[in-house]
Amino acid sequence: MVSKPAPDATRRSEKSRRAIYAAALTLVAEVGYPKTTVEGIAARAGVGKQTIYRWWSSKADVLLEAFLDLAEQTAREAGHDPAGPDTAGGGTAGIPDTGDLAADLKAVLRATVDELLDPRFDAPARALTAEGVVNEQLGRVFVSRLLEPQLQLYVARLRSAQDAGQVRRGVDPRIALELFVSPLAQRWLQHTGPITYDYTDTLVDYALYGLAPR
Repeated sequence: MVSKPAPDATRRSEKSRRAIYAAALTLVAEVGYPKTTVEGIAARAGVGKQTIYRWWSSKADVLLEAFLDLAEQTAREAGHDPAGPDTAGGGTAGIPDTGDLAADLKAVLRATVDELLDPRFDAPARALTAEGVVNEQLGRVFVSRLLEPQLQLYVARLRSAQDAGQVRRGVDPRIALELFVSPLAQRWLQHTGPITYDYTDTLVDYALYGLAPR
């Protein structure tokens, strides 16, 4: 009798993990965060509830990890390395450093536009962002695990520009980045205008060169 190889537990677990990610993101987009439950995610994914609790302690943990995974997938599909290696020019992890600050910021914000307009990203992102406004605990986790690490990439790139003499020494990079990141986030969240490359390019120009005549 020919013995069959034992099932690959790693592959089976990865398949379940992917199903749980997809189920969590789909469910929160359909019914919102408050009505999303671990039971609902498990049922949609076709796994037992205990499978989820083996890997995550709460639905928030599931959703945040699924969202991080989605962001990495969309970055890879767009040709960006989510791990963010430094470029040949000695760049900042996650944001290229070609020596042209405006061009580098515009490139990253254009990639952000692509992500914001991706239906896979838009619905769960809105659900989690909206819930984070009224759910302080979730909001803090959302900021610390998802938003702040991305903002720190801008901080590092702006500090690199300061070292190169392209940004004034007295400028606080953490505040400066909000000149182009925050308007984009507000326009996306509140539908106050179209999200386009031209829009984000203009944000960078206004932020770097100001409004006064030159």
